[in-house]
Amino acid sequence: MHGLHLTADLYQCTGHERYMLDADAIAQLCRDQTAASGLTLVDDTWVKFPPYEGQPGGVTGTVLLAESHLAIHTWPETGSVTIDVYVCNFSDDNSGKARQLMEGVIAAFEPKRVLRQQLMRGDISMATASDKAAVDYEPETESSWVQEQLTPHSRFGYRATAAERVQTPFQQLELLETPQFGKVLRIDGRFMTSEKEEFFYHEALVHPAAMAHPSPRKALILGGGDGGAAEELLKHPSIEQVVVAELDEAVVNFSRQHLHAVHRGALDDPRVQVCIGDGMALVDRTDERFDLAFMDLTDPDTPASALYAGESLARMKRVLAPGGALVLHLGSPVFHGPQVTELARSLHAQFAVVRCYGLYIPLYGAYWGLAVASDELDPLELREQRVAERLKQRNVGDLQYYNAQVHGALFALPGYYRDLLKPQ
Repeated sequence: MHGLHLTADLYQCTGHERYMLDADAIAQLCRDQTAASGLTLVDDTWVKFPPYEGQPGGVTGTVLLAESHLAIHTWPETGSVTIDVYVCNFSDDNSGKARQLMEGVIAAFEPKRVLRQQLMRGDISMATASDKAAVDYEPETESSWVQEQLTPHSRFGYRATAAERVQTPFQQLELLETPQFGKVLRIDGRFMTSEKEEFFYHEALVHPAAMAHPSPRKALILGGGDGGAAEELLKHPSIEQVVVAELDEAVVNFSRQHLHAVHRGALDDPRVQVCIGDGMALVDRTDERFDLAFMDLTDPDTPASALYAGESLARMKRVLAPGGALVLHLGSPVFHGPQVTELARSLHAQFAVVRCYGLYIPLYGAYWGLAVASDELDPLELREQRVAERLKQRNVGDLQYYNAQVHGALFALPGYYRDLLKPQ
């Protein structure tokens, strides 16, 4: 029973399509890698699923090992794969063989991103403990750590308990219970928002541009299904309409059910219009113009990457009212330097005024970059005294991060971040 359980979630796989679609090819890959790792194949079984709604079906299979098992499932429609390997270490330590098997299979799929996790299964001492000692208690172990990989060479994590998991047509949603931040929403292995520290991201996303605007009335949020950005916008009394264009209805439902501390009822405020579907399609067809537009999306290196392209930024600019501004996050200048540079360059190609800024966001494990882009609005022109006056005039309260002093500090960039933004 005692052993190592490895899991891997593969995204944006670029390997040969036979490893997504062909059960025989995947089976042979797993047999070969099992032999190469020194583990013992007993039997295997594979199922090829039929096409669904015009998309090719994936493959599910299991390899029975003398030491335990290997299981795999492919999603060709999204280029994703899940793998798990479990080995028993009762008589020998098979951990190294399990890791070799996992890495050998992963390599064939050539994923652009991999989320790896591991569990230590089965405490041998529990098998021989007396009834009195065998209480319903789980000691702290590495199995309770949930991690996110920032780059191939860096990762971070939190102690967490999985409370709920939902696979939608677009992505996987997870609700985690954490001692540090309470309830946490994770999407496709990325930490998105939490009950206790959401204010770092949402206040920094919304208020620098909203406070710089003399009287924002209408706002568009691309994504933002957790309702956190909408909640911050509603603190400004001039706001008459907030359009939340969320692709995945499950995110909104999940947030309504579990994350009231993030949206505080904003998703059901009469000023908020939740539109489910392709946000860029809404942008293309609308005749409305918005004082503020926010791209509150998953990271630029996720399936949302196309929305950060220059052509998409131009489409977002089209829906801005005179004096309006676009706000988006860029990723971490520390860990995603080239990405930050490229996004800043794309913004400069579209807008006359681009102000990049940053702050440390605890849930994201890093100093994070954002930007306000406009042809007229410049948040740097708003001095501390004026910010304080507007906060008082608008009676914007219940702020835990943003204030008059922080406004300017957000735009005071460290040297390495400035270097990333220099014209090439």
